[in-house]
Amino acid sequence: MKYVRFRDPAGAVRRGTWINNEEIRFGGESYKETDVDVLAPCEPSKIVCVGLNYLEHAKELGKEPPDRPRLFFKPPNTVADHNTRVMLPAGKKRLEYEAELAVVIGKQCRHVEENKVMEVVEGYTCMNDISNRDDQQIEQNYVRAKGFDGAAPLGPVVTTPDNVPDDAFVRTRVNGEQKQDGKLTDLIFSVPELVAEITTYMTLEAGDIVSTGTPKGVGPLADGDEVEVEIEGIGTLQHSVQIP
Repeated sequence: MKYVRFRDPAGAVRRGTWINNEEIRFGGESYKETDVDVLAPCEPSKIVCVGLNYLEHAKELGKEPPDRPRLFFKPPNTVADHNTRVMLPAGKKRLEYEAELAVVIGKQCRHVEENKVMEVVEGYTCMNDISNRDDQQIEQNYVRAKGFDGAAPLGPVVTTPDNVPDDAFVRTRVNGEQKQDGKLTDLIFSVPELVAEITTYMTLEAGDIVSTGTPKGVGPLADGDEVEVEIEGIGTLQHSVQIP
């Protein structure tokens, strides 16, 4: 099942089902995607991101793979909707895309054992962890590098985990050209390992996101670029970028 959060023609925010990636149903009504505004599929209190969780990505950055998950936050202001234009920070030389599988937490949880993790997961969605590399190179907590407005486009749907193959592809296209092509089997730390580790230290709330890292192939964004993040079994997140 795929769920979509949207604003209907009357302006009401709804949560419906996405049928065959072309029809949205809620309350006995059916809508085309073009008839509504598709919103980010959840409203997280926090996004917990994982760095260097694909070996080949670590290699392309010239870094050693971590011996435990490398964690950082994106705050709620980073969330951006499907099919929107994201305004990127001005005056930066390196602004880059990062396609990621995002895990949507379904209920408040703490100290979750690995074999119980899927009991607290509502589903999966797509995320672009847009990164400001200029500041990432000179700060430790990534506030400027990862926390700017719109730095985490999410969507278009939340799908139940059974729809996503264990070896699902994770891809990025920029202006129609494929840039990233990884597989979930390449993750260094799995979804259960990540959620178990994170909840050792903090409570996750319903709607929170755990974003699992990006495969190799990260690269630059330019003003006007059209970005697509596609994950097998979920769908395609689309947005554009503007650089003032």
